[in-house]
Amino acid sequence: MAYIANTPDDVRVMLGTLGLESIEQLFSHIPEKLRLQRPLSVPRALSELELTEEIGGLLAQNIGADKRPCFLGGGSYDHFIPAVVDQLSGRGEYFTAYTPYQPEASQGTLQATFEYQTLITELTGLDVSNASLYDGGSAVAEAVLMALSVTRRLGRVVIAGTVHPEYRQILATYMANLEPELVVVPDQDGQIKPEELVAAITDDTAAVILQYPNVFGQLEDIETLVKAAHDKGALAIVSVDPVSLGLLRRPSTYGADIVVAEGQGLGNPMSYGGPYLGIMACREEYVRKMPGRIVGQTTDRNGKRCWVLTLQTREQHIRREKATSNICTNQGLLALRASIYLAAIGPRGLRQVAELSMRKAHYAAEQLAAVPGLSLSHPGPFFKEFAIRTSKDPGKILAEVGRLGYHGGIALGRLAPEWSDQILIAVTEKRSRSEIDGLVDAYRRALEIV
Repeated sequence: MAYIANTPDDVRVMLGTLGLESIEQLFSHIPEKLRLQRPLSVPRALSELELTEEIGGLLAQNIGADKRPCFLGGGSYDHFIPAVVDQLSGRGEYFTAYTPYQPEASQGTLQATFEYQTLITELTGLDVSNASLYDGGSAVAEAVLMALSVTRRLGRVVIAGTVHPEYRQILATYMANLEPELVVVPDQDGQIKPEELVAAITDDTAAVILQYPNVFGQLEDIETLVKAAHDKGALAIVSVDPVSLGLLRRPSTYGADIVVAEGQGLGNPMSYGGPYLGIMACREEYVRKMPGRIVGQTTDRNGKRCWVLTLQTREQHIRREKATSNICTNQGLLALRASIYLAAIGPRGLRQVAELSMRKAHYAAEQLAAVPGLSLSHPGPFFKEFAIRTSKDPGKILAEVGRLGYHGGIALGRLAPEWSDQILIAVTEKRSRSEIDGLVDAYRRALEIV
C-alpha cells in the first residue's frame, strides 16, 4: 500500500470538518501532565526516497523459500501453488472484502465459504466443517475446549508427545487456568506406545489429541490409539496434514471425532510463518459446540438458492455468555485459496501431490542415511517428512547447508531440548531429483566442515 502524506490543506479540511482550528485542539481533552513533554529518542525523519531505499535494503536481506530449494517442514511446507489460485483469489471482490464473519456478508463470500466447508468435509469424511480458524495450533486448542463442552468431563486432557511441540504449548496456554489436567504421553522412538496411552486415559478424560502423520512425519497405529480414547469415553481429536489425505485414509474411517489441520499447504504460501489457515471438522452431533462460523445453504422467499450464516457460535451479540469461542475473525481469504486449490487439482491431483511428496521424501531419506555421520532417527513408516540424527551440532550443520544454497531443514532442538541431536526434513512434490542430490551433497560437505 502506497503511503501519501497529508498536505496542510488536507489537515485544514479535516480539522474544519471536526469544527477545530488546530491539531492541538484535537488533543485538548488529554490532561497536560499526560502529554509528552520530552523529545523523542528517535532518528531524524527520512525523505520518501531515503525511506524507500532503507526498507528495500532490509527486504533484500530476506531469503525466501523461492530463492533456494526448500526442505523446511514442521507445519509449513513449500508446495506448488497453481497460477489460478493467485489469479482468482486476487480479484477485488475477494481480496478487498471485509473479514466475512458479519451477518451482512455478501452472497458471493457466503457461497465461497460454503464451498470451502463442503470440500473439507469431503476431504476428512466428517459431517460438518466450520468456516476456518486461525491456524493449526489454535485449532487444536479450540477442539479441546469444544471436547470439554461436549463431554462435560473436567478431569484431564491427554495429548501425545508426538504432537507438534508448538501445538502443545498453545494448548497449555489455553488450559493454564482451566480445571482439567493436561497430561503429555512421551514418545518412544518417534511413536506413542498404545499401552502407555491407555494408562494415561482416566474415566474423567475429556479428550485425547493425536497427530497423523505426527511431528516426525511418522505414521502411527492411529486406529488403535483412537480406540483407546473411545474405550474410556473420551473424544479423539486428530491433527492431520490435509495433503496426506490425498493418499492416506480419511479420518472418519478410523473413528476421529474432531479433525483439525494446518491448511497452509493447500494453496497458501509459506509467508515467513503466516497468516495461515486453521481447519476443523467434526461429527454432526457436536455441531452446536463448534467454534467459529458455519455457512448453510437454503432458499429465499422466491425459491432461489442462497446462503446464510446458519450458526454464529462465537458472536456475543447473539449467544452472549453461551458463546462457544472468542474467535473474532476467520481466515476467509486463505480458506478461499484452499478452496480454489482443491477444486483446481481435484482428487486425482491431490493424490499425485501426496504420492510425489512421499516418494521423493523416501528417496531423500535413503540418500541422507548413507552419508557418514547421519542416520534416520526412527525406523517406522513416514509420509513426506522425516528426522535424521547426527552427533554434531545441527544448528551449525544447517548453517553450512544454508551457505551452500539450501533451506536444509529444522533443528528439532528448537522445538524440544530432548530432540537436540535431530534435524527434521520435509520433501514436497516441488523438489527435483537434482535438488535432493544437491542437498545430500551439501550435508556431506557441511559435516566435513563442522
